[in-house]
Amino acid sequence: MSTGTGLERFSINQMTVKQLSMPELVDGCTELGIPGVGLWREPVAEYGLEATAKLVRDAGLAVTTLCRGGFFTAIDPAERAAALADNRKAIDEAATLGTDTLVLVSGGLPAGSKDLHGARERIADALADLGPYAASNGVRLAIEPLHPMFASDRCVVSTLSQALDIAERFPAEQVGVTVDTYHIWWDDTAPAAIARAGASGRIHTFQLADWITPLPQGVLTGRGQIGDGAIDMREWKSYVEAAGYTGPIEVELFNDDLWAGDGRELLAQTARRFVEHAA
Repeated sequence: MSTGTGLERFSINQMTVKQLSMPELVDGCTELGIPGVGLWREPVAEYGLEATAKLVRDAGLAVTTLCRGGFFTAIDPAERAAALADNRKAIDEAATLGTDTLVLVSGGLPAGSKDLHGARERIADALADLGPYAASNGVRLAIEPLHPMFASDRCVVSTLSQALDIAERFPAEQVGVTVDTYHIWWDDTAPAAIARAGASGRIHTFQLADWITPLPQGVLTGRGQIGDGAIDMREWKSYVEAAGYTGPIEVELFNDDLWAGDGRELLAQTARRFVEHAA
């Protein structure tokens, strides 16, 4: 359906249009010729895992990723065990939905801790447990580095190089990375890290969002519509393509102003912006 439209590699991350119900999202993608969706666990659970899998399968949509696993940095043994159990569940969900990629947000510093190194080592410890389980289910784990402003509370992995330092301890079919323009555009070492990731087959997903300022209070919902901010999307696309990545390209936005509008219009706008700035 998307042949010749510029949407051939486009995937809409569900969070971009979170005001749409699951059926509305699928219908909108079908109408616009959008071939892929990146799903989130919470709305999938709300609609039903098996029901979601059937809905997207019947519509012919590819599920490009599932968000999210991770949050591995707890020190308390019971909390760590619970995190591992939840991530195994997320892997099972990804397999049921038919996606080969589970995106990981690794977790911030535990309360009272200042030990970034120790937190990163606990991520590696968790992946040693989860990597083989994921691979046995046909799922790859994709560590997503987040902008350093999230290091304390959300993700102690802030650069692609840090993500690769962890991922490269494991086979590429078990653990790789997420390349997200929003989080890495500022980092002049990121292009070399993308090449490094590509050389070992570890670019498991590529996501777009723009950087706009001023950031909102809380900063989490500051991801701008592509084309509205400071990031050259085609430049970053050229880096991942030079590294050998030919897979889907997701647009993943968190933005209260966009969410306050009509979801169908936002979906269509995002498709147009993708063609204009990234196709």
